[in-house]
Amino acid sequence: MLLSICIPTYNRPESLLNCLNSLVLQGRKNFEVCISDNCSKINIYQLIKPYKKKLNIRFNQNRKNLGFALNVLKVSSMAKGDFIWFIGDDDLLVPNAIEKLSNLINKHKECDFFWVNSFYLNAEYLEKFPKPFNIKNLPKKMRPHSPLKKNKKLNFFKLINHKISFDFLLGFFVCVFRKRKWEKNLHVIDKKLIKDPKIWSNFENTCFFIKVFCEAFGNSKVFFCAKPLSVNLLGIREWGSLYPFVEIVRIPEALDYYRSKGLGFFQYICSKNYALRNFFNYFFKIIINGKKAGLNYVNFRKHFFVNLIYPNAWLSIIYFIVRKLKLTIKLQKKDIIS
Repeated sequence: MLLSICIPTYNRPESLLNCLNSLVLQGRKNFEVCISDNCSKINIYQLIKPYKKKLNIRFNQNRKNLGFALNVLKVSSMAKGDFIWFIGDDDLLVPNAIEKLSNLINKHKECDFFWVNSFYLNAEYLEKFPKPFNIKNLPKKMRPHSPLKKNKKLNFFKLINHKISFDFLLGFFVCVFRKRKWEKNLHVIDKKLIKDPKIWSNFENTCFFIKVFCEAFGNSKVFFCAKPLSVNLLGIREWGSLYPFVEIVRIPEALDYYRSKGLGFFQYICSKNYALRNFFNYFFKIIINGKKAGLNYVNFRKHFFVNLIYPNAWLSIIYFIVRKLKLTIKLQKKDIIS
């Protein structure tokens, strides 16, 4: 079997059904679907049971909520395919995505890792249509995760570039990779830190997969697929209040880790500076909103003061003011027209 679609899920029944429906509409291709439910309040097994006739589904339900990271590890351990593709339970695949991805994998056998572009779509759009959502109703125009238009074959660390993606692989829904190498390098995970079930409380339980990717694919050829094959829905995820924390704390930490594993100095400096473009305004949000925004996980020496050497940390104040001015002018123009 070529591909395992791995879906960690928790308390999103409607989104999961939309996701599975998008997989059914791929046709009977060479793939399986692995679902690990993190002890949802709803009976997920009964919910997905009708889909077992249409899809090759492996299902697991944890007896207790293990936290995001351990559930991701669990669902990856269920995979039997040569390649793993993690997608969120609130993601959709576009029509013919599996066929297009399978063709890429078969054509570029020397690549162990595929970066596969994704679209963004506001989840409210789906409410206009019958449930579960049919991907034939996707809008013709959607914003891509990466603005680049051409496919490329690269070395792994060349992916760590803000021109490819602003999140530097933290959004793992774009990552398709060889399972054998993933499993061989899980030893880099800090087994104690990853067990913390609190959301994004440390680097390990937020983005342990970055450590595994570096160890497993740091010397690999990777393929950048510019054509989006999935849809990432906006407005569903419960951790929205933690987004500023993830952007200006966890993403810079990820870049520090990449640097320690071989990311070039100038590439690192450029990426780190870009990652801090919302530095002061996001730190202000974190301080104002306190624990629900991740303030209790902030180390001010490591996460704040060290980053003051980067120009964008200071320019973020100007960027914020300019954006607010542009928004004010735009709203005023609308008022005049109306």
